[in-house]
Amino acid sequence: MTMISDPDMPAIDIGPATHTGGQAVVGKPSNGKMIGVVAVGALLITAVNITAAVYFYRGINDLRFVERRLEQLGSFEQRIAARLETVNNGFQSRFEKLDGQLQGSFNEVKGSIARLEQELPLASDDDMSSIAEPSVVTTSTMADEATDLEEATEPSIVEAPRPPKKRIAAALPPAPNSSYQRIVQPDGKVHYKKIN
Repeated sequence: MTMISDPDMPAIDIGPATHTGGQAVVGKPSNGKMIGVVAVGALLITAVNITAAVYFYRGINDLRFVERRLEQLGSFEQRIAARLETVNNGFQSRFEKLDGQLQGSFNEVKGSIARLEQELPLASDDDMSSIAEPSVVTTSTMADEATDLEEATEPSIVEAPRPPKKRIAAALPPAPNSSYQRIVQPDGKVHYKKIN
C-alpha cells in the first residue's frame, strides 16, 4: 500500500486502537448499549401504538353510538311531522270555521244596515227647518223682577225684538273628492256620481 503524504498537512491522530478478533474498532459503542437503545425505542413505539388503538376503539364506539342515535332521530322526525300535520289540520279547520262565522256575521250586519236604510230614510233639509225648536224655560230672580218693574215704569224704553237664535247645523259629512258630484234624491238618499 502506498501512502501519499503532504508535508504541509498536519498529521491526524486516530487515538488508541482496540483489537477484537483481529479487527480494530474505533469509537463504536458496545452491543449491550445498542440493544438497550433499540429496546427502549421499540417499547416507546409499542406504547404509542397501544394508545392510538385505545383511542381508535373509543372513536369507533362513539361513531356506532351516534349512528344509533341518528336512526332514532329519523323516527323522531317522522313522529314530529305527523303531530305537526295533525296540529296544522286542526288549526286549518278552526280557521275555516271562524272564517265562515265571520262571513255570516258580516252578511247579517250588511242585511241589518240595508233594512235600516230602507226603514229610516234620511230627513231632507226642508223637514229639518219645519221642526220646532225647543222652548227655553227661564227662572226669574229678585234682581230680574226689580229690573222688570223699572222698565215697566219708564215709558221711554222700548223693548226691541230678540234676534233669532242661530241653529246649530247638523254635522255634514266631509266634502267628497272634487271629481265626484253629490246627488240628493227626494227620499233623502245621497249618491255620488263620478265626473269624467
